[in-house]
Amino acid sequence: MDYIDKLETDSLKTDFLAFLDTYGANGLRQAMDAYINAQQIYLCKTRTSTSKIPVKDIFYIEIRKHLVTIHAACGCFQKYGSLSNELRHLSKYGFVKCSQNYIVSLSKVQTATYHEVILTDHTKISLSKQYAAKVLLAFNSYD
Repeated sequence: MDYIDKLETDSLKTDFLAFLDTYGANGLRQAMDAYINAQQIYLCKTRTSTSKIPVKDIFYIEIRKHLVTIHAACGCFQKYGSLSNELRHLSKYGFVKCSQNYIVSLSKVQTATYHEVILTDHTKISLSKQYAAKVLLAFNSYD
């Protein structure tokens, strides 16, 4: 544990060791992943503008005729694209496809059933039978 000796203050060392004692190495990994994910930015680019949206603020993304709408805490943003492309970029941050037209952030799911997901902002999104089991499994194992 040479890295502990490199910590700047005794207080920081104490806090670090207390965290490890309480949550273990797996808890430390989860905390680091959460911190890293909280720093991620999603770029919504159109022909005339670019918007930076914190990934942690995105509730869900929907598509209608190649028009992608990103629903986030800071507002709604639109661009041209495909849902599969959005999922490819966002799946590593806990996004899952729940129907042909929607992907949701597991961190924003409050309740999941075989028929729908209810997000923390009270939005209800229907689950298709094709994706229900996968979404429920992902939700149940999401930390």
